[in-house]
Parts: sequence; C-alpha cells; structure tokens
Amino acid sequence: MTLNTSMVTTFSAGARLSQAVLMMSVLGSSMAAYAADEVNVYSARKEALIKPMLDRFTSETGVKVNLVTGSADALLRRLQVEGDASPADLFITVDAGRLYRAKNAGVLQPIQDAELEARIPTNLKDSDDYWFGLSQRARVIFYHPKKVEAKALSTYENLADAKWKGQICVRSSSNIYNQSLVASMIDADGKEATAQWLKGFVANFARPPFGGDTDLLKAVAAGVCNVTLANTYYFGRLGNSSKASDKAVFDTLSIFWPNQAKEQRGAHVNVSGAGVTASAEHKENAVKLIRFLSGHEAQEWYAEVNNEYPVVKGVAPPKVLQSFGAFKADQLSLSVLGDNNRLAVELMDEAGWK
Repeated sequence: MTLNTSMVTTFSAGARLSQAVLMMSVLGSSMAAYAADEVNVYSARKEALIKPMLDRFTSETGVKVNLVTGSADALLRRLQVEGDASPADLFITVDAGRLYRAKNAGVLQPIQDAELEARIPTNLKDSDDYWFGLSQRARVIFYHPKKVEAKALSTYENLADAKWKGQICVRSSSNIYNQSLVASMIDADGKEATAQWLKGFVANFARPPFGGDTDLLKAVAAGVCNVTLANTYYFGRLGNSSKASDKAVFDTLSIFWPNQAKEQRGAHVNVSGAGVTASAEHKENAVKLIRFLSGHEAQEWYAEVNNEYPVVKGVAPPKVLQSFGAFKADQLSLSVLGDNNRLAVELMDEAGWK
C-alpha cells in the first residue's frame, strides 16, 4: 500500500508541559475547524512501528495525527503531570498491567463503542472499556533443543521443579511482562500455590536476573542457560532480522507452548493497547483512530511490523509467527493482570526474585 507521510507531525516526548499548554491555547476557538480535524497521540510504541499506519489513517480520513513517542512509564508520568491541560487524546502503550496503571491514575476515560465491542474480544479489553487491545503477544518458554528435550517441558508451574536447577535465565522482577505472568498465575493457582512456585522457580535460576528478552534468548543460544521466558515478538524479530547473528539465535532455539493440555488454561498472552485520555479534546477522532487500528488492514500490517498476533479474529498472524505453530491461549480477562499486579510484585519480592 502507498503511504502518505506528509500529514503527520512528530513531537519530542521530552517537550515541556508549558509548551504543550501553549500549543493548545494557540489553537483556540479561532482555529476550531482545524482542531476538529486532528488527533494527538502519546505512544509507547516506537515511531517506526506505528507511524506508517497513522499516515494511512490521515490519508483515508483527512484527520491529522500529532505523534509523541517515548517510554511507557515516562509518557504515563507526563499525562499525570499535565492533567486536564494535556493535549493528548489517545494513549498507546504495551502490556495490560501498564494500561491498568493508566486507568487507575485517572488519565483515561471509558468509551462505549458498538464497533469496538463487536470487534475486540472481551478478554483483550478493559472490563470497564477504558482501553482496548490492538495486538497480542505470548510469554512462553524458549529452550536449547540440544540440551533440553521438549518432552521434559510441560507447564509454567513445572519450571519450579528441581530438575531445572541452574538452567533458567530470566529478566528482573521489575519487568511488567514478568509481573503480568505471575499475576495470571495467581488467578489460576491461587496466592499460596504461586508463592510456593516462585520459591522453586527462583531456586532454579542459572544466574541473577539480567537484560531484556532478546538478551535472554541470546544467552540460551550461547549456553549461559538452557531455558528462558520471553515474549514471542522478540523471537519473531530475530527470525526477521537481516543480521546473521540474530538469525543464528533464531535457528538455534525452539519455542515451547506451556499449559496446552485439555484441562489446562493455555499459554499466557498480553496486549499492546490504546485508551482515550481523560483530557481528550478530540475524543471522536481518538475513537475513530482506535477503530481504524483494529480494522482488518491495519491489524494485518500492525501484526507484521511488530511481529505480534492480531487481536481481531479472521486476521492471519505474520508468517514468522505462523512457523511457531498453533497454540491454545489463556482466555483470562487481562483486566485481572492489573488487579493482581501489586500482590504479584509482593510475592516475587518475598521469593527473592530481584
């Protein structure tokens, strides 16, 4: 598809609050007609991973998109500091845990929209309609097949078995992806069982937590450890990389889908998602943009570029993800991940997961 990039304005995430307020005041009532044809987006997704679809949105609707990119936590803090003066209309970020934090911080507003309700599965959106999932990823097991037999793997819970002692690499407990996984286990197994699991899991670490998901995948390929937990899109990126070293890691490792038995819940999934801000001056355009990003064409492109699974049924995942095979996903409402986040962090701390 041909994309028009001339209509999108990109602002630095570090712009001062006073500049944002000044910008909005300058628009004022004298430019009401112009303002009605724009939407201001704060996005934790990198510009290259979302801007082309925003350009496409502008091309099709005539609505100008003003884009601010930055880290998820920094953008949430900015929304909180700006308060009612924030120019942002839409907040896009990753992980249901972070979307929950935005909801609880009071920077989002609920949206009742029949099109979104029909299109996005109930478990992949906020139970009170404060945010909607745009893409999915699974946090699953990756292993070195020359050192671990697939039949030795089974569930997340099994990773606490003493047979894995000294074989597991993980990233820090401060990572929201790990917190959300533990939050899902609290729902599935209960507080006490999860606390016990964490103690056994931590005892099996090959070394103290380190790095990000890509670092962990490379560590398993290099023999630092034999097993790790990572999001599927990081593995997909390695498979699509033009670097020989990345491709080598991809070709070395195998993916394992945990908790797949008929009576089990399925693999843990999470989302990137979007919510309309509480301060939105262009609410209608913000909702229109969420509808656009959940449309078939956008879902296809978004999944391909981000190496993620679509949230909308009937849209095929990218080829590299198709190569991972079919799997059963946990149907847990992702709102629960936010509800259980504090307890998850407490239990991780008690277990010594640094």
